[in-house]
Amino acid sequence: MPWEAATAADARRSLADLFVAPEEPIPVGAVQERDVPIDGTRVRTRIFTPEGEGTFPILLWFHGGGWVVGSLEESDTVCRSLCARTGAIVVCPDYRMAPEHRFPVAVEDCYALTAWAAEAGPSFGGDPSRIAVAGDSAGGNLAAAVALMARDRSGPRLVFQALVYPVLGMPDDGRPSYDAFAEGLFLTRHGMEWFAEQYLGGPVDARNPYLVPLRAEDLAGLPPALILTAEYDPLRDEGEEYARRLEADGTPCTLSRYAGMIHAFFVLPDQFDDAVRAHEQVAGALREAFAAPARVTA
Repeated sequence: MPWEAATAADARRSLADLFVAPEEPIPVGAVQERDVPIDGTRVRTRIFTPEGEGTFPILLWFHGGGWVVGSLEESDTVCRSLCARTGAIVVCPDYRMAPEHRFPVAVEDCYALTAWAAEAGPSFGGDPSRIAVAGDSAGGNLAAAVALMARDRSGPRLVFQALVYPVLGMPDDGRPSYDAFAEGLFLTRHGMEWFAEQYLGGPVDARNPYLVPLRAEDLAGLPPALILTAEYDPLRDEGEEYARRLEADGTPCTLSRYAGMIHAFFVLPDQFDDAVRAHEQVAGALREAFAAPARVTA
């Protein structure tokens, strides 16, 4: 696997070598890029606008890759699919990654980009009153953390969070799915340990709920959630535990386990029919959230 490489640079090159862009990208109304000023730097951000006219809801999509690998190019198909299926503008930031930028840089970038979208949304046709966050794997981790930050920092207001096989705990937390699927199914225990080693700045970070959302004492006051898990995935149990905790704390959450699927299936719709079904499930939940009166974060 690319993340079994010796260095982050090697892992990124290996993943890039595996990536094959589709011959016919999913059509959307427009695609543009902006360099958004964040914390003394500029974050390259790709904005996908649906066909049609009007003011559109906004979805922040945070790509996966263990906070170390992944790119806008490798996220293009998912962003196009969600844009076309939801009728929402999809904003995908090329957030800064580890190990060059360890926690909390990635999550602060993603929070800042969400706040930027809430402020600048009208400049690219977006509706700041209808903003959701979503992501897969480490991107699901970032989406969950941004939802916590938005609650704790009194904004921006979010109407939904969609977390696709998210990272919500740590490899040494002792959940059975880590033992059952430790090897041989795309994402391994060793791979997750390597990712965590790259991202964490020190042991204390593993207790921070903005890195490990399951460490949060209270999950009330968050936007409604959809969590997708894969049956054969080390991360399965933590995603399902987070769903139960959200419900227990009064945050509506729908949980769907995709039987027979492995980690990363969602970003491979050309290989898994269930990925197409999952795209539509996420899009359907987002369409419903965008159409409903906003349920704001506290």
